[in-house]
Amino acid sequence: MTDDEKYMLRCLQLARNGRQNAKPNPMVGAVIVIPQDANSGTRCRIIGEGYHVRCGEGHAEVNAFASVRNEDEPLLHKATMYVSLEPCSHYGKTPPCADLIIKKGIRRVVVGCIDEFAEVQGRGIQKLRDAGIDVTVGILEEECRRLNRRFFTFHRLHRPYIILKWAQTANGFIDDQGQALAISSSFTQMLSHKLRSEEDAILVGRITDDREHPQLTVRQWIGNNPKRLVVDHQHPLNIDSLYHQNIQSLIVEGGRKTLDSFLAQNLWDELRVETNTQLAVNGGTRAPHLPANALVANSQKYDNQLIVSYIPKPQEKD
Repeated sequence: MTDDEKYMLRCLQLARNGRQNAKPNPMVGAVIVIPQDANSGTRCRIIGEGYHVRCGEGHAEVNAFASVRNEDEPLLHKATMYVSLEPCSHYGKTPPCADLIIKKGIRRVVVGCIDEFAEVQGRGIQKLRDAGIDVTVGILEEECRRLNRRFFTFHRLHRPYIILKWAQTANGFIDDQGQALAISSSFTQMLSHKLRSEEDAILVGRITDDREHPQLTVRQWIGNNPKRLVVDHQHPLNIDSLYHQNIQSLIVEGGRKTLDSFLAQNLWDELRVETNTQLAVNGGTRAPHLPANALVANSQKYDNQLIVSYIPKPQEKD
């Protein structure tokens, strides 16, 4: 692992601390590093760290500079700043971070990935380079993009990041002869509530709502309840409306018809399938078929419960 990768990993670690409160802004981490002298025993030393704590407040770069001790301030002219997302170049609720980096006299900046937000999109990097700063882009790029996949999907496609989620028996049913069935364990139920706390909205179909009366709230985890949505033929989902409501992520926990409607339109970014490997029924509603372009991204086993996450296979470039 290179030094650039090591410090970018630290940026990602810091960035995740903003998962709850940075929204709708992206999660970003920043680290300031200076080279050590030959007698120190190490090549580099961290003199500042920060992350974007809360929307409307200081960005990661601002907080990293604020953490630098007074005696280390004169060392900034030979420092490298690592940041998981391109520094902003525009005035929003806070001034441009690119301007602050230039003002502080940073020698080199290492960026994880470019910000796809229309107000940035490479402008922050260009501003730094125009000021004579050495800029490296694309260190752990895939990991950095993955961290803010909701933010990027929202701004690129003008719709939420969509997670289709269901639980099924070992033989592939989501209910027992049409009756609701407890498939998840108490532990995996808690994980579902954790997921809800991290997403903006949750959706079920009218049949599921009438039959099971799901609360769709965060009860076994700490966090805000997602916005509750119920759809049917008379009240279809309006994706544009969700975009204008600034809803960046959506969990779909509906029944087979609701899930199939999203799958048929290829309207998904992630699938989360929980299988109770010890539970089987004689019949009922079949679980949805996995789409042909589903690629396993992660798999976890918790006693009898297997949770597999899928993402779409990358499209081949011409």
